[in-house]
Amino acid sequence: MTHTEAAQVDVKALQAGVGAFVEHLGLTWVEASADRVVATWTIGPHLLQPYGIVHGGVHCSVVETLASLGAGIWFGDRGTVVGASNQTDFYRAVPRGEVTSTATPIHRGRSQQVWLVENRDDQGRLLARGQVRLQNLASP
Repeated sequence: MTHTEAAQVDVKALQAGVGAFVEHLGLTWVEASADRVVATWTIGPHLLQPYGIVHGGVHCSVVETLASLGAGIWFGDRGTVVGASNQTDFYRAVPRGEVTSTATPIHRGRSQQVWLVENRDDQGRLLARGQVRLQNLASP
């Protein structure tokens, strides 16, 4: 399979090896491919800032996690990807609930990728929207 084909990742296997930080965020993978990444998460007390709403850094972290995963799937065995810029805007403050985050590519080039991620509540309202620019680092 080439990088231009939509590589699909086994989300059950992905869930088993997410790492401590992603576990702390509570992400559950729904879909992961080179063209789209979807995860759900539940807002809990550990994700709130002192005023009782989701910390902006949580939104930024979820945005970068999904963008990095999708970009890495697309780049495949040609190397690795690293985040170079994360611009996340916050639209709706929420203290609790279920969130669905969806990442899609805007640009995929030889040296860079740009992914758009939207975090929406269980009513489909936009909570946060981020754009991540990633650097493609080719293997030697």
